[in-house]
Amino acid sequence: MTQTDQLVVSNESPSGFAGFGLPDSLLEALKKCGYEQPSPIQAAAIPELMLGRDLLGQAQTGTGKTAAFALPLLARIDLEARHPQVLVLAPTRELAIQVSEAFQRYASCTPGLHVLPLYGGSDFRDQIHKLRRGVHVVVGTPGRVMDHMRQGTLNVSQLETLVLDEADEMLRMGFIDDVKWVLEQLPTERQVVLFSATMPPEIKRICQQHLQNPAEVIIRTQKADASRIRQRHILLPHQQKLGALLRVLEAHGPGGVIIFARTKAVTVTVAEALEAEGIACSVLNGDVPQSLRERTIERLKQGRIDVLVATDVAARGLDVERIGLVVNYDAPFDSEAYVHRIGRTGRAGREGDAILFLSYRERRLLHSLERAVGNSIDAMDVPSDAEINQQRLDNLQQRLSDLMTEPVPEDRQQEVALMGEILQRLQRESDITPDQLALAALRLSQGDQPLLVVPQPPMPANTRSQGQGRGQERRTPGRVPQSMERFRVEVGWQDRIKPGHLVGAIANESGLDGRQIGKITIFDDHSTVDLPQGMPPELMQRLQGVRVMQKELRISRQPMG
Repeated sequence: MTQTDQLVVSNESPSGFAGFGLPDSLLEALKKCGYEQPSPIQAAAIPELMLGRDLLGQAQTGTGKTAAFALPLLARIDLEARHPQVLVLAPTRELAIQVSEAFQRYASCTPGLHVLPLYGGSDFRDQIHKLRRGVHVVVGTPGRVMDHMRQGTLNVSQLETLVLDEADEMLRMGFIDDVKWVLEQLPTERQVVLFSATMPPEIKRICQQHLQNPAEVIIRTQKADASRIRQRHILLPHQQKLGALLRVLEAHGPGGVIIFARTKAVTVTVAEALEAEGIACSVLNGDVPQSLRERTIERLKQGRIDVLVATDVAARGLDVERIGLVVNYDAPFDSEAYVHRIGRTGRAGREGDAILFLSYRERRLLHSLERAVGNSIDAMDVPSDAEINQQRLDNLQQRLSDLMTEPVPEDRQQEVALMGEILQRLQRESDITPDQLALAALRLSQGDQPLLVVPQPPMPANTRSQGQGRGQERRTPGRVPQSMERFRVEVGWQDRIKPGHLVGAIANESGLDGRQIGKITIFDDHSTVDLPQGMPPELMQRLQGVRVMQKELRISRQPMG
């Protein structure tokens, strides 16, 4: 390392990605990912890497460094050449998968660009087959990359760029000699990019030996104050997320809530489900005009709405002090997004909660997210009936307390006085106590809506069949339970339907827990599904138009023979 141009970067937001000279295909993919403004490390690193310079980046996980090196390297890929042009070394299988998926997202609008992850525990022969077909970007762990290089299945003779991601972690895990060996096999003329959170002496020596005139970027980040944010996760099947979300919101105390989803479509679906439950909420996504975004945020600040359902793109720069809970309804694509999301709560010295929904196949993300925030993300259960009931009672008590201390508006003073006269008359004419009067008034205000959660009857265990034949069933065949009704939907085997499609569609639209959906049987041109008795007409009407595999359900009650 003969000379270094050092850039110390703060957290100021620079201009958009279009100014970097990236191809339109990458800009289109970034728009789909919800990226509007580059992070500080992206703003500093992308121009240097576009020039082909070596680069030394010092930055923590969660700063956006993957996009910082992936975007300029993808911009320079020769699609006609079928040999590896970029090699990324990562210390762990999980990080290799994460980085590989990021490259694939950014390349989603670039047809013909191939990315291949290489790590231990996956099929070696399958990796050889894919390498022989031709790949442009390889992302792997040192051990598996070395195996392929020694066997001659990974040819790095024409490699243009090597990225060492989280170099200090590779040093800590004992991979530094492997990294040195890989560096020694590379062509003399190549670009080397090294990222490390810290700069121990051994990493500095590698930089001096293998980086030529590098640009150096140092990111001074302000992480979300994890000490003020209680972070937890819920592990659950995808089709149960909506039911779990409703319970989380019910158990949450006062304060604003932001729910993060990956796509615009999901924000709309979730918001509609919440509104159906009487929850006032608004949507922020890329389709919402800026003027409406500003009005929505102002309503959230004023407490006129409590729940916001948003994508990452819409929530950039969102600063509302009263946000007490952030729900990651969809797991974020990367740790940077997670750090940004949870940072929407616990602001101005307040405490906050952050809850992450993870499907079983997303469990591997947990470790990298914990590293990004430097804290554990503890497991939690979906709130129980007892927790929800306690919160309902607390809310009622708080509303009564607030009402007694609030002054009566001038335009309602007369009617409040009339209410007082009615109560006095009842007390004079009836032998009842003030407590009895107050209780009767509460019952009147509650109406037919139960104050406490009505326990759901236990549902039969899910015994999904693995068979793929016709007449595929979700549950063991049998008679319809007394608590259930059988319904017909006009989609079937010929529409490539599977039980999971129906469970997800019905659960998302109805708010039912997946466990409340009974047996599903799929026939050629229709299917049957068992649902709890007494489905309200308005819900049945909504389900009529729900589309699965591009066809409407057109649900109807199945006559029982």
